[in-house]
Amino acid sequence: MATIITMPRLSDTMTEGTVATWLKKVGDKINEGDILAEIETDKATMEFESFNEGTLLYIGIPEGETAPVDSLLAIIGAEGEDVTALIAGGATAPAPAATEAPKEATVTPAATTTATELPKGVIVVTMPRLSDTMTEGTVATWLKKVGDTIAEGDILAEIETDKATMEFESFNAGTLLYIGIQEGNTAPVDSLLAIIGPAGTDITGVAAGFTAGGTTAAPVATETAAAPATTEKNIETVQEPSADGQRILASPLAKKLASEKGIQLSQVKGSGENGRITKSDIENFTPQASATTQAAPQQAPAAKTEAVAAPKPYVPAGQVATEEIKNSQMRKIIAKRLSESLFTAPHYNLVIEVSMDEAMKSRAVINTVPDTKVSFNDMVIKASALALKKHPKINSQWKDDAITINYHVNIGVAVAVEDGLVVPVLPFTDGMSLSQIGASVRDLAGRAKNKKLLPTEMEGSTFTISNLGMFGITEFNSIINQPNSAILSVGAIVEKPVVKNGQIVVGNTMMLSLACDHRTIDGATGAQFLQTLKQYIENPVTMLA
Repeated sequence: MATIITMPRLSDTMTEGTVATWLKKVGDKINEGDILAEIETDKATMEFESFNEGTLLYIGIPEGETAPVDSLLAIIGAEGEDVTALIAGGATAPAPAATEAPKEATVTPAATTTATELPKGVIVVTMPRLSDTMTEGTVATWLKKVGDTIAEGDILAEIETDKATMEFESFNAGTLLYIGIQEGNTAPVDSLLAIIGPAGTDITGVAAGFTAGGTTAAPVATETAAAPATTEKNIETVQEPSADGQRILASPLAKKLASEKGIQLSQVKGSGENGRITKSDIENFTPQASATTQAAPQQAPAAKTEAVAAPKPYVPAGQVATEEIKNSQMRKIIAKRLSESLFTAPHYNLVIEVSMDEAMKSRAVINTVPDTKVSFNDMVIKASALALKKHPKINSQWKDDAITINYHVNIGVAVAVEDGLVVPVLPFTDGMSLSQIGASVRDLAGRAKNKKLLPTEMEGSTFTISNLGMFGITEFNSIINQPNSAILSVGAIVEKPVVKNGQIVVGNTMMLSLACDHRTIDGATGAQFLQTLKQYIENPVTMLA
């Protein structure tokens, strides 16, 4: 059945939006998570993501045109489906229940009582949905306490999701009157998180009558509580934390351009409101920072971590000692997803040995360029991206009724963090240079370890790479990061005797192991991919062709 998508409310003050760019056209296949369009609001230009799958059957607002919130934006449905009636009815009276917006705005309490039941100026804030897979969140830290004055933009709390620990920002000003979820407690999305309003306001009935999903909140609360739901995902998109913990304001379009050009946002001076980085700032940016400057922020967090590391408890000899560590939200989700992947996808592994002599020579030459630092892992990522373009079946996803072949390459790079494993994503990796890949990986890995990654930076991967070579692991097999069909495990470079031209000489080799989902990738297909990958790595100059 066709789904009506309306112009979303992407900020708490947004009343209308302008379609800056359509990234899909009528007839295109739409997957969940695909970016449909870039929409310009009163605050920024934001990417608008689809939460439905199907075919784009109709576009209601052409590029460059402005329309009020809730106007008919598009229709997605089955290919060939007749949507004439929906177009006729949806253009003037879109049905909110069928729109895209409620997916993001599910934290909005339903209005079932009169506006007079909610004291004037009082705002009900609910547990936001900070990632596409988030169903519950844990309040890691409250940065404000009851009675504190809250300004718009203040960070209320740090919330732990299934992917990262995120700063939760207030979109309203007032006094923090009530905290509904204490530090360390976990609650479902839509649960009462806090109440903000004028100092001294009696909110006894508000807190007592609220239920998750919303059964008692007034319409005023609905409008305001929608702000975290509708904007939180987008706000997180435009607030890029730097390696030193400072928040960097940037529009989604600016962030996208920066990623494509390999520019670190921390090096760009924003010309927008409150120093926000805009598209023009990225286009006009000239790299000036030195490698030393780039390395300093990455070293600082590590030093900080070492300084606060807790001492190990003393255990007398002969005594039994145990420690119980509460499973974090991230660890729970990792366990769940890895179990689902291993027990639902029939894994098999292909292993190949790669000569690294030429790669080592090439890397040494590349790193002589000023302000350039390329690792062997960066070279593997680049080679994998190019090989995936030649073997798109590896770059696929299994569905019950079809196999999706991705012709774009978004490589996820597994990064070990304190609570487990996260996979930040390099969008359109095949179009990135080695230096861009290197800079992006270092930036993402640094922020991953400091829990500063954004949910959008961990979404949309089509292939994953895991490298344990720096720990001396020569060969290992990984569990597929679904919905990907394959994951590449990269081992350490080993110096050993090898046979070249009939002679035993000292050479450097590396083991690569490819875990494949047999539902989508046959053995021969995986083997051909590894052969291509081997050719690229052993002859790095071919990656420039």
